[in-house]
Amino acid sequence: MEFADLDLNKLYTYADYYKWRFDERVELIKGKIFKMSPAPNPYHQQIAGDIHTSMNVFLKRKPCKVYIAPFDVRLIRKSAEDKDITTVLQPDICVICDLSKIDKRGCVGAPDIVVEVLSPGNNVKELKNKYEVYEEAGVKEYWVVSPQNQTFLVYTLIENKFQPSPIKVAGDVITSQVLPGYSLDLTELFKDVNPDEA
Repeated sequence: MEFADLDLNKLYTYADYYKWRFDERVELIKGKIFKMSPAPNPYHQQIAGDIHTSMNVFLKRKPCKVYIAPFDVRLIRKSAEDKDITTVLQPDICVICDLSKIDKRGCVGAPDIVVEVLSPGNNVKELKNKYEVYEEAGVKEYWVVSPQNQTFLVYTLIENKFQPSPIKVAGDVITSQVLPGYSLDLTELFKDVNPDEA
């Protein structure tokens, strides 16, 4: 099957998604197909890699694990059966503290932290939909990083609703309620990023 053979007006499940073997990377959000942006630019990859590395070092010999894309996250609404899962995302980075959620195909259920590094190709609809499904699924912290603007926003789940932090920039340090003791220096994170090329 080719990507072009799919009916983009139809709703799909993880059972469908798992069978697809075309080159295009896609995500499912509430059954709708979203084609992922072309290969991210070097700044996107650098920032995602730096965050992943810093978390990986911090989490050595701790119960949580950190994963970098491509890594499927299946969010549950009705049940964890493939035919009932209609949202499958590939966040740039995710942290999972309940290791029973990890299987050979990725994560089933909400990660504790999801990090998305924005690319010029990210569209507003995609971002709004991801925000909604991460909130609904119970992701405890949703981090949105903009290399273009050199900004960092942390949404923290409080009483089932995301509460945004003030916008963070170079000079600020990111901390996490999920990972006490972890810190990320934004001056260091953004130091080699040219916003005009990001």
